[in-house]
Amino acid sequence: MTQNKKIAVTGAIGSGKTAFCNILREMGYPVFSCDEISNELWENADYLEGLARLFPACVEDGKPQKKLLARLVFSDRSALEKLNSYAHPRIMELLLKRMRNCRVAIAEVPLLFEGGFEGLFDEVVIVSRNREARAKSIASRDGLSESEIAARMGAQKDLSSICGEKYIVAENNGTLEDLEESALRIVRRLGI
Repeated sequence: MTQNKKIAVTGAIGSGKTAFCNILREMGYPVFSCDEISNELWENADYLEGLARLFPACVEDGKPQKKLLARLVFSDRSALEKLNSYAHPRIMELLLKRMRNCRVAIAEVPLLFEGGFEGLFDEVVIVSRNREARAKSIASRDGLSESEIAARMGAQKDLSSICGEKYIVAENNGTLEDLEESALRIVRRLGI
């Protein structure tokens, strides 16, 4: 089967990327997730060994600890860049391999623009949601403090400046039904 179209779904933390992708998955489209791949890599001994070498202060009992690593990278920009340089190429390699044999493949790529990966996709959909709603969603989903939420939001690129350019925007400031209608409109627009 030949790959016809690779579509990236991105957006700021708490924007509703996963909810949007779940709607597309329910429509029958193959949807792949960089977060899921990242979680799988945390089960890979070689990957963990590399993380342990890069971030020895985040190792307990011989293994890197996610919470320690998150605390470090969201308080130290150079540590975040080091993590992204290590993790992103590995995640993207697995993602593209999995998408290879799909006629249409959709990928949830949270840090698409930060990693410079937008050129790997035929289309980009940005899920957009106001900051207040995103913060509330993150707090309830992840149980993070206001300062932790602010640090994670601050680590991402502000997508509002590029939303109106060549990318498709899925507004997520209403109900789940509104997001479903937006997904239907976008599917029609993409002709998939």
